[in-house]
Amino acid sequence: MTDPEFLDRAESVLRAVEASCDRINDTTDADIDNQRTGGMVTLVFANKSQIVINLQKPLHEIWLAARSGGHHYKFSSELWRDTRDSSEFFENLSHFSSEQAGQALIFSV
Repeated sequence: MTDPEFLDRAESVLRAVEASCDRINDTTDADIDNQRTGGMVTLVFANKSQIVINLQKPLHEIWLAARSGGHHYKFSSELWRDTRDSSEFFENLSHFSSEQAGQALIFSV
């Protein structure tokens, strides 16, 4: 994957995360504050816990840091997959966010 291809794909992930936060805030009482700074999105939950998602441009990876730990994702077969266990980015983000918010949340493209 070229650098421009990575940036296009990774930026669409960050936009989808932001759009999911807006949808979740409109349809639940989760109250997620999402803050974007360049290639990084920070999700702050009502209990002040955070999830940080940022782009690692030289590695062509998306990194996600949650209470459960750090995860690295590479683009493979049209999905962003965890480099350790091949789990999918949005499934994991939904799971980690649900744990931190104390309610079921769904993030999607």
